[in-house]
Amino acid sequence: MARPLPRILSTPTARGAASILFGMVLLGFTDNFVRVIAAESGLWQFHALRSALAVPLMVVAGLILGMPLRPRRWKAVAVRGGVQAASMLIYFGALAFMPIAQVAAGLFTAPIFVLLFAAVFFGQRIGPRRLAAVGIGFLGILVMLRPDPASLELATFVPVAAGAFYGLSNLLTREWCAEEPVAALLLSFFLILGFAGVAGSLVVAGLPAAEGAPSAADFLVRPWGPLSGPALLVIVLQAAGSLLAVGCIAWGYQSGETSYLTVFEYFFLATASFWAWAIWGETLDALGYLGIALIVGSGLLIALSAAPGTSAARL
Repeated sequence: MARPLPRILSTPTARGAASILFGMVLLGFTDNFVRVIAAESGLWQFHALRSALAVPLMVVAGLILGMPLRPRRWKAVAVRGGVQAASMLIYFGALAFMPIAQVAAGLFTAPIFVLLFAAVFFGQRIGPRRLAAVGIGFLGILVMLRPDPASLELATFVPVAAGAFYGLSNLLTREWCAEEPVAALLLSFFLILGFAGVAGSLVVAGLPAAEGAPSAADFLVRPWGPLSGPALLVIVLQAAGSLLAVGCIAWGYQSGETSYLTVFEYFFLATASFWAWAIWGETLDALGYLGIALIVGSGLLIALSAAPGTSAARL
């Protein structure tokens, strides 16, 4: 006789949250090695190679495990995959000319856009507890990353566009693709991102070489080139790790209400900070730990709000 799930995992939303949390832990680990890739590879080569590895892995896993790879609604899956791919291209592209703190803060405005899009386009009611949880989590990000207000300019809002696209892709996962096979969602995402990587590589290859180009922009415009063994190994790690992590996140969003689950993505900052300390010896100051505490607190507030017996209409 199968053992029952723990009470905390007794609802679809709770299981979705656990799946997203695992995905965040994995992404926090793999993303700590992007610095190794950026030292040798360009943005477009990185995405093209990562997808070239991830897509065959996805197909083989689908055949072995019997996972359906064909979407039920091609257009919905393609739109969702394109929106998510756009968010990642903007995010990594912004890293070419902006500090990581500002880029990360912009990307994690996604929950705000989830609430906005859910209310405007799908007529969902957003209660005060969820609004408070998102506010606490976003405050934690600001405390932890501390973007400098004095450096705000038009380019600062580019990562916010990544946050908007990412939030919209999360919402579309629930509203349009809730019944789609997770493997089909993954395959479409990596296929679209891979095509974008190839297209971007062709564009970059046609650009004239810029003498003395700023190093900050090198990752964005660097053409294809040979990579070292460690860099290739990290790309393989990124492909496998991101495949599993994105799959967990996609399944999680299919399992419950997006505006509840999206707050758990804040946990990424806590796990990324932990892995940065464990791998690179980077540590946080008191404000950094305060930011993590606020982020975790926002997730706990959402978990309690979505607990069994709680009326979502009152939240």
